[in-house]
Amino acid sequence: MFNLNSNSKLYYYTKITWKYHLIFWLIYFTINTLRWGSYYGDYLYSLRSNLLGFPIHLTLSYLNVYVLMPFLVFRKKYLIYIIVLLSAIFVMVSIKFNLTYYLLNTNVWPEGPEVTSTLTVDYVVDMMIGELYVITFVTAIKITADWLKEHKRLTDLEKLQMETELLFLKTQVSPHFFFNTLNNIYSLSIEKSDKTPKIILKLSELMRYLLYETKRKRQSLSKEIICLQNYLELEKIRHGEDLVVNMDISGDISGKRIAPILLLSFVENAFKHGANKNIGKVNINIDFNIKEDFLYFTITNPTPADSEYEQRLNTTGGIGLKNVKKRLALGYKKDQYDLNIENGQNLFTVKLKIKV
Repeated sequence: MFNLNSNSKLYYYTKITWKYHLIFWLIYFTINTLRWGSYYGDYLYSLRSNLLGFPIHLTLSYLNVYVLMPFLVFRKKYLIYIIVLLSAIFVMVSIKFNLTYYLLNTNVWPEGPEVTSTLTVDYVVDMMIGELYVITFVTAIKITADWLKEHKRLTDLEKLQMETELLFLKTQVSPHFFFNTLNNIYSLSIEKSDKTPKIILKLSELMRYLLYETKRKRQSLSKEIICLQNYLELEKIRHGEDLVVNMDISGDISGKRIAPILLLSFVENAFKHGANKNIGKVNINIDFNIKEDFLYFTITNPTPADSEYEQRLNTTGGIGLKNVKKRLALGYKKDQYDLNIENGQNLFTVKLKIKV
């Protein structure tokens, strides 16, 4: 593949290997020889005639595809292109006439309406139309090959961009989570709490999981649940008896897979804007319900009695929720998930139906 710079635009050629060129022209030559051999009733004459005209077909076809189109058509010089193409065809038809006359038969147009031994208008028009047919056929194949190549390139580029954005969003989850957890550890260290070593140990287990177990596009649901349980243990250690977490799992989770650390954003958000903003006992309910190929995930947390809560959710806490929405849109088809977020007066609820 090579490119041609034209008016700051790139035209990409599809590299077609020589063997495909050879196969195409062999098939074309064979069919053409048999066709005219049957028409003439003389296959030897048809073979000799096609051997004479074959180089002309090749020259005009490749001249059009690799020279005239990129240098004239793709630079929008249409009138010049038409003039040059028709002139080239006329020159080649004249050459064909003379070669046929002196090497094959003085009647250069045996399939014509009458004996033709001079370069007549009818002969020129008919031969030029025939050459245009060959040129158009070859050009159509080339344009189709270019389109398929460009379509594949754009598809691959789109896929790469999607994978890159998903990777970025996934890596964004970890710093966000660690930032909040390290703040918790810092608070406990100031208080010289005995819980600090245990929290650090749990955090190291989470770090190991996030570093080595989340590189795949899909992770087993069971491992994701273990990850969430480790996170819950961290929060229980920090909040003590003031925190009550109810987690229920129903259905068969074996063999089910989900995008890694997707659900962590919802759980982390529930603690940041639920338990961390409330005084006194806090109940957080998490429900996993697997039905056939779908997980019905629900998490609820109380919302603080604060008129500025919604504004804070959209600014500081919005990173996690916006992140997970983008990951869902990029990683799943529209019919593979359904996300519903309800911000009630005293309760914040997330309901996610997702294919697993």
